[in-house]
Amino acid sequence: MAQRCALSIRIVEGKNLPAKDITGSSDPYCIVKVDDEAIIRTATVWKTLSPFWGEEYEVHLHPTFHSISIYVMDEDALSRDDVIGKVCITRDMLAEHPKGYSGWMSLSEVDPDEEVQGEIHLRVEVVGGPGRRLRCAVLEARDLARKDRNGASDPFVRLRYNGKTQESTVVKRSCYPRWNETFEFELAEPAGEKLCVEVWDWDLVGKNDFLGKVVFGVQGLAEAGQDEGWFRLRPDASKAREDGRRCSLGSLQLQLRLRDETVLPSHCYRPLVQLLCQEVQSGLQDGRVHLVTLLDEATTAECRQEVSISLVKLFLGQGLVKELLDLLFELELAKPCEPNTLFRSNSLASKSMESFLKVTGLPYLHTVLGPTINRVFEEKKHVELDPGKVETKDVGCSGLHRVQTEGEVIEQGRQHLQSYLQELLDAIVRSAPMCPPVIRAAFRLLFQRVGERFPQHQHIKFVAVTSFLCLRFFSPAIMTPKLFHLRDAHADARTGRTLLLLAKAIQMVGNMEPAAGRAKEQWLAPLLPTLQEGITRMKDFITRLVEMEEEEEEEGEGRPLPPPSAVLKEGLLFVHKTRGKGPLLSAASRKLHFCLTGESLSFSKSPGAEHCGAIALHDILAAEKVEEKSFGSSHVMQVVYMDAGGQQETAYLQCKCVNELNQWLSALRKVCGNNPRVLRAYHPGVFRGDKWSCCHQRDRMGPGCDRTRHGVTLQDWSDPMEPAVEAQRLFHHLQGLRDTLREKYWELLSGTQNGTQEGRWCWGCCGAGGAVGGAGGAVGGAPLPEGLRRLFGVLGELESCHRQAQPPAPPAPALLQLQT
Repeated sequence: MAQRCALSIRIVEGKNLPAKDITGSSDPYCIVKVDDEAIIRTATVWKTLSPFWGEEYEVHLHPTFHSISIYVMDEDALSRDDVIGKVCITRDMLAEHPKGYSGWMSLSEVDPDEEVQGEIHLRVEVVGGPGRRLRCAVLEARDLARKDRNGASDPFVRLRYNGKTQESTVVKRSCYPRWNETFEFELAEPAGEKLCVEVWDWDLVGKNDFLGKVVFGVQGLAEAGQDEGWFRLRPDASKAREDGRRCSLGSLQLQLRLRDETVLPSHCYRPLVQLLCQEVQSGLQDGRVHLVTLLDEATTAECRQEVSISLVKLFLGQGLVKELLDLLFELELAKPCEPNTLFRSNSLASKSMESFLKVTGLPYLHTVLGPTINRVFEEKKHVELDPGKVETKDVGCSGLHRVQTEGEVIEQGRQHLQSYLQELLDAIVRSAPMCPPVIRAAFRLLFQRVGERFPQHQHIKFVAVTSFLCLRFFSPAIMTPKLFHLRDAHADARTGRTLLLLAKAIQMVGNMEPAAGRAKEQWLAPLLPTLQEGITRMKDFITRLVEMEEEEEEEGEGRPLPPPSAVLKEGLLFVHKTRGKGPLLSAASRKLHFCLTGESLSFSKSPGAEHCGAIALHDILAAEKVEEKSFGSSHVMQVVYMDAGGQQETAYLQCKCVNELNQWLSALRKVCGNNPRVLRAYHPGVFRGDKWSCCHQRDRMGPGCDRTRHGVTLQDWSDPMEPAVEAQRLFHHLQGLRDTLREKYWELLSGTQNGTQEGRWCWGCCGAGGAVGGAGGAVGGAPLPEGLRRLFGVLGELESCHRQAQPPAPPAPALLQLQT
């Protein structure tokens, strides 16, 4: 059994942001922090107060995390980036929206007294007889906020109880201080007084900086005697906030969902997976309400995307994704529909095919679109065909003796756009052999099904394929290449307009009716010959795509695990020089090319060069971040490993940005997370001179001062399938649909009996069995179908497994931590 905590984040857009630049605009981007640790940085959107990002992430977190903070920043080239505002969402707030939160949230001002982080280790006890005393041992703290320019703080502790105040010594230049000091107070009678423990940063000049506090009610100590633990530092909420501080910094549109998942061993989900596979393999039968039909009807539009992804991944793992898609196509085509609106709705069939293309086809997408997208970004040509959008500044001198007219600007834009479109169409037409076989097979099934459904409209089967390939896959990727990992940054205004026109042209080719697009936008007329030629070429491409003879495919894994030698991540990293031995540490203070596979982390002087050395994955003990003060950069990670002689060593590798840092950490943690020797604690600093820079310990091999974060990873499209996780998500979804599934069944059955459904939608009962009572009961003596009854039984068994797997509730703490 595994306890997983997955957070889905979509940062959609911002509005009404304040201007931070002298131009009256801003260059906004977002930083996402989990418990004050930066894990995501969005791309910068230049020169706007209403940025659109549309970036989506899924982060796997430790179940005990406390809050998510999203900071909106203004990027500055010549000075420190400005903070515009932030949004803070606690874990409790996310738990109040089990189906996810979607909406606008106002940005609040960043108050230094609220920017606290870290934890403090305390032991509190009641000692003595009649004259009892309260004793508080201040042991250590970790991950305190950095308040000084040197990237650290000079922390001390101030304790308040029963009208008395005491202070600890100051620990210089450390965010991981160790005090090991004990303080005593006379115990108040009755024990209603609060114990307040504050952490401050000592400053020689100016006032001390607040680092956080914890407040306790100590009534429970009378019986327990003592309590010890790590306690999270909180901001000083007793300070009065100024009215209107949240009204002038703009808003952020977010979509967030937290999943606390208890994933059982895979064998527990076998009955559910077998039932779903049997339903798919049985296909559509007359006189039967299909379980997949009920799932489609009962699932709301908001949940279809999530359900379709889980279905696609689960059936890919079972080697039955083609059968799933074929059944969905058949069910969709059995509904009353018009040829020109086929697969244009967000049905389960449409969403599943769209998700299938994203899960299995991103490498293919990059191969086809990558060169043209890169060329558009590099050339930055002005492309505009709409006379109403040609700005005066775009019409200027094109030579030494004459002025370029508006018509010439449009003609020049048409030539550029036509060049990009021709290059893109050439790449698409040539790509049939490169298209993954499973995608070709899915399109072949779709092509055949639509041809059988509309024999009098043979062109519709081509449109059905392009409605997914062009309209739901290629065009969105062209319009927003950052969201499909084609580029690291969003396009500027000029490049974005070129991409929009190029995406629109591909859409018109996909619709296979250029006259319809021309009727809406007359200025597209000059492009009509190219579009008509593109339609002819697209039809030839689809014909070749669906007629290609497939070799024998081994069913099993739809997207199999990569071989151990497959490259999981690679890139140039700067190696910092530290004390230590070995080929990696001796090659420090220069850039090396690192390559992570399922076997090792190897390094060489350049890409393709002979390896200088390698660290076996089973020797890697931790992959963690390094304090900024250690090397003057916040983008340094450390890889702790055992060398050939059994000695523990640490390599310090610098990345170019926070995203690259977190991608490397995620990749390393995923492949090393099951190592039996992984560390539970580590040093976020470096060992210099005779002590660690973080906690000032003098034992180089001593225990770490901060906990490792092996479970904190970013989900990537190339991650291997996790069938148990997808089965758990489908179970959770189906569990909440029991009543709806039953109601939809009777609704569809009664509709059939009233003659409202056609031919293949002749709803009836399937299988034997009488009326089922209780949760699977029947109405009017008619039994539920066998598949639905079996489903309810399987869900009940899984519920029982979850109840048995629930850990016992922890005992109530003797120290009651109060809101500050």
